Amino acid sequence: MKSIHLIALGALCFAASVVNANTHDVKIETIKETVTRTMQTFQVPGVAVAIVKDGKLVLSQGFGVVEHGKDNKVNADTLFGVASNTKAMTAALIAQLVDQGKLSWRTRVIDIIPEFQMPDAYVTREFTIIDLLAHNSGLGLGAGDLMIWPETTHTMADIIKGIKYLPEVSSFRSEFAYDNLMYILAGEVIARVTGKPWQENIVEKIFKPLKMNTTKAKFSLIDKGNKNVARAHVPLDGKLHVVGGNFLEKFSSAGSVASSVNDMSKWITTMLNQGVYEKVGDKEKRLFSEQQSAELWQARTLLPVSAEATKSDKTHFFAYGLGWFMKDYHGVKLVYHTGGILGMLSKVVLVPEENLGMVILTNQQSGYAFNAIADQILNEYLALPKKDWVAHYQASRDKRLARESERLASAAASVDKSAKASLPLESYAQVYQDDWYGDIEIQEIDGQLYMQFTKTPELMGTLEHYQHNTFIVRWDDRTLEADAYVNFNLNVDGTINYATMKAVSNLTDFSFDFHDLTLKPKK
Repeated sequence: MKSIHLIALGALCFAASVVNANTHDVKIETIKETVTRTMQTFQVPGVAVAIVKDGKLVLSQGFGVVEHGKDNKVNADTLFGVASNTKAMTAALIAQLVDQGKLSWRTRVIDIIPEFQMPDAYVTREFTIIDLLAHNSGLGLGAGDLMIWPETTHTMADIIKGIKYLPEVSSFRSEFAYDNLMYILAGEVIARVTGKPWQENIVEKIFKPLKMNTTKAKFSLIDKGNKNVARAHVPLDGKLHVVGGNFLEKFSSAGSVASSVNDMSKWITTMLNQGVYEKVGDKEKRLFSEQQSAELWQARTLLPVSAEATKSDKTHFFAYGLGWFMKDYHGVKLVYHTGGILGMLSKVVLVPEENLGMVILTNQQSGYAFNAIADQILNEYLALPKKDWVAHYQASRDKRLARESERLASAAASVDKSAKASLPLESYAQVYQDDWYGDIEIQEIDGQLYMQFTKTPELMGTLEHYQHNTFIVRWDDRTLEADAYVNFNLNVDGTINYATMKAVSNLTDFSFDFHDLTLKPKK
């Protein structure tokens, strides 16, 4: 009888393992199918996905091609720009310094960067390391990003000097507003405390210990002979355009890392292990302590939660920690971040309670694409009700585009076409100066006005008259998708007092913070 029981138990265990294997295979096939549909629906040439579950890499695969129209396939080692997923790594480097006692989370920034100044003297005095990482500075969304992107000749000294001239839009520590410049300053803090550039720190303190052997601190460090590097793509007028550069080379700590899903899987496994990257017997090797892991994932700045999110996703809280977003989702906590540069997006999602993590890298700039894939993975591993996420995000995209198209058409219809400019064109042709950006030049050549941001070569375009003293600058590089109104304010004597700018489309990337500029004629 005993042997019969053992045989029966063995049969049950075998059957359970077969069911589990089959269930796993079905999950992975569903996810792969979703990736393929996503690429087709949102015109994405290449995607790479990695999933870590219970400490094991259960999927690491490339889909599509490195470059549209070419044959090179994306694989698990293809390098993509992870963009703002770099921020969590910068926060991890700070966590190491806290563990070492070289600073604390509440160390004041002026104690490390004495020349640092915010617009308000009180804020300058009280600004801490946490404030650099928590997006609660009181500055606006993407404030000052035109100093760093597109590719620019601005220096770190220019960034530090310019911050005090940026407009405040809320009280210090009262509201969330995503801010790249503060993470650039965090990189400068790391450099000054360690005596080594941020790039050296991230290689020595993160990439080497985790054996992220193909990952680079920035794109320019990739071997020129390496063909396994994704090209960035922008869809324009129904066609894909390959674009290059603009990878925050000079201001790396906010978003310059190039990595693959194979390497990024090691990073997310370490995050899920609360900083442990290797364990032999009772001995652990750590990037940072369990205490600092908790600090990174502690809610620092609250974000609003919509009634729709509560209804559809069971989300009741939404916050930013240190390098990570956090929210509840169908009863579990998600820790995640996204990244975006021109023509390339990434998403990292961790579910600590389920010991689950994912990395999604794409070589096109559709956020709908990586969200559809991420939500499908969550559906499979959290056993959520079946939903067609590709169709969901396709509908969301179409609705948003239609709404913006309608708004732009309404604005165009209200233009007074008979309203002429108050001044002859040559009067608008001057060098203008903004306190935080620097010089912007408008020239008149053969009856046409041209604008050039002097420290940003790509921001060169033609000014077209709109109405009254308002023009629209049409950038020569159409893939920027960032045309902007330029409105001139006149003095009582008819001379130009100052000019302001604002993006024409509400879909323009927030890093084109034209609205923060006040352009005054240079004396």
